[in-house]
Amino acid sequence: MWNKVQETVKFLKEKGISTPDFGIVLGTGLGNLSEEINAVVRIPYEDIPNFPVSTVKGHHGELIFGEFGGKMVLAMRGRFHYYEGYDIKQVVFPIRVMKYLGVDNLIVSNASGGVNPKFNVGDIMLIDDHVNMIPAHPLRGANDERFGPRFVDMHEPYDLEMIRKMEEVAEKTNVFLQKGTYLALQGPTFETPAEYKMVKSIGADAVGMSTVPEVIVAKHMEMKCMGLSVITDLGIEGQVEQVSHEEVQKVAKIAEKVIVKLVKQFIQSF
Repeated sequence: MWNKVQETVKFLKEKGISTPDFGIVLGTGLGNLSEEINAVVRIPYEDIPNFPVSTVKGHHGELIFGEFGGKMVLAMRGRFHYYEGYDIKQVVFPIRVMKYLGVDNLIVSNASGGVNPKFNVGDIMLIDDHVNMIPAHPLRGANDERFGPRFVDMHEPYDLEMIRKMEEVAEKTNVFLQKGTYLALQGPTFETPAEYKMVKSIGADAVGMSTVPEVIVAKHMEMKCMGLSVITDLGIEGQVEQVSHEEVQKVAKIAEKVIVKLVKQFIQSF
């Protein structure tokens, strides 16, 4: 893994990517935020050594380096998921690469199903904690101390200072943010009513199929993380309805303009 990461980092540095201020992972329906970046470099995943290729509709598969909000950012337009068949270490490989390109601050986004009865479709949730229920752990196996310690402290998976700053930005821009715990399941099926009920009983507010492995690996390498989740459907008892990937994308697209404004002003204020 170390050698593959260093090979990929060398390739990307030679393409002009150098010391981004922020890394950004753009989830389902949020890929067009990348169009707001004043790009210096755009590279399809398929052209990057050791990178997987996104197979999910709505995940375009492109790494973008450029100016956004007055800072230099490195954005993944599309992420990888365990349910696509990738090994979990492949799923988080880009996060390791980001770290060795100089990224210390990571912003992650996703679409999720809300189980908190106070939530509505289209709400944006600021993630303050998570529960990992994806069956493969990204740190399983022999630990390479060059990446980080064997046992990783997770008492603050999402940086409290970044959370506070995002709340200030939302207040100044009159954007209402929910806040809560995100639970990750394997997917790719959407949850059954009983599974939604389980998610709520565990103490989560929203459920999805990504993000948590990336944050775990980021914490392994001492990166600071901030997460936003668009509530694209509801798993509230008595309100569970049929949902499709297309509907999830549609709701995420509507929220995208708000996400762009929030993230841009957040980066400007940092």
